[in-house]
Amino acid sequence: MKLRFFVIALFILSSSFDTSAQDEKLTRLLFVFDASNSMNATWQSDRKITVARKLLSESVRELDDNPNVEMGLRVYGHQVAIAPGKQDCEDTKLEVSFRPNNGMLIERTLDRIQCKGTTPIARSLEKAAGDFPECPDCRNIIILITDGIEACDGDPCAISRALQRRGVILKPFVIGVGLEDEFKDTFNCVGNYYDATNEETFENILDIVVTQALNNTTAQVNLIDDFGKPNESNVTVNLFDENTEMLEYGFVHTLNHKGNPDTLSLDPIITYRVEAHTIPTLVKEHVKITPGQHNIIALDAGQGSLVVKVAGTLAKDVSVIVRNKGESTTAHVMATNQKERLLTDFYDLEILTLPRTNITNIEVNQNKTTTITIPEPGVLNLTLASAGYGSIALESGDDLEWVVNIDSSNLQQQFQLQPGKYKLTYRSKNSKQVIYTIERAFTISSGSSTNLKL
Repeated sequence: MKLRFFVIALFILSSSFDTSAQDEKLTRLLFVFDASNSMNATWQSDRKITVARKLLSESVRELDDNPNVEMGLRVYGHQVAIAPGKQDCEDTKLEVSFRPNNGMLIERTLDRIQCKGTTPIARSLEKAAGDFPECPDCRNIIILITDGIEACDGDPCAISRALQRRGVILKPFVIGVGLEDEFKDTFNCVGNYYDATNEETFENILDIVVTQALNNTTAQVNLIDDFGKPNESNVTVNLFDENTEMLEYGFVHTLNHKGNPDTLSLDPIITYRVEAHTIPTLVKEHVKITPGQHNIIALDAGQGSLVVKVAGTLAKDVSVIVRNKGESTTAHVMATNQKERLLTDFYDLEILTLPRTNITNIEVNQNKTTTITIPEPGVLNLTLASAGYGSIALESGDDLEWVVNIDSSNLQQQFQLQPGKYKLTYRSKNSKQVIYTIERAFTISSGSSTNLKL
């Protein structure tokens, strides 16, 4: 025997979310109502259909005077009676289209509906997605009310996932009434599950769902320093819808005149991924906003400064690859003689001098500047009698460390090299035997030029 229960699922159709204009947007609520045969069964004080009509009608009546709300009604399971071995899985219809002040029409429609057929939840959701007329600035919301699991071949979980990936709906809320514990996990793939155990709970949950659908709530992003204070600021913060990957809110973090982070107005229906573009970027996932209260989104974002200086005035700026200590992934690329704010941590630096300079275990501390100074390079002025092939290597004891290849088409070349002993290996293009290879040792000193002619 098929398990029956009340379920309310809340879906949001894709719309541009702009908190600066959110209060002015039209919110459109589409109620998708289950009128299948099982709604005739008794639950609490009356039949399921009677309880559902009463509570939904009360909500519709309260919403009808709101100038920023329009409502519609889709019903399923009310046109074709179910029979042994036979059910109509296309039994779903938009009964009341969107228009202002149509609450009375929705109530009258609910009163005349008779519960007859089956429960085509997936098909109804597919159809409901197309019930909203074009309106790029509207907030389009679907509230599905049903007393049974999917009775046809459709898969509500698959429909939900597909529509979320396409940005048509957000992850739904699911509220089950009288659902046994062993079946509650069935709806985790559809949305966020809530359990209503009686009429009062059902009414409260419906009020909460509608309130969340109509109202934003406040929040602030606290960037916490190493002293536990929300004093970090002036970085870009992006809030993404975790399900659709769409950017919902982007801003440059600031502190107001009282030294507090500015207050944001956010949609509490959305589960967010928060990215603070510190260096490296901070990411906080699965951020849920609690309606009706001020929310604080906190990220540990203590920062200090790092500057890599090159001694003297001869050197050109070179790039510095910054990695978290012991990691191979690049966290940032900065230039020498340029101060950068980094998260407090230990870092390894690869400075793209010739040869490359590697410095490990550099600590960046809160509100302090860590300064690394490397030696001033020297200059090699290389003159070739004829174009050829070759390279420069650094002598390190008995080993040679390749540094750079020479330009095979240029007779006059210049290289900035770090202080040390080097060896040039060269062969003219016109020489076709290895015995014509020339090796020359030379020394580079900081701030000095070395001339080498071949």
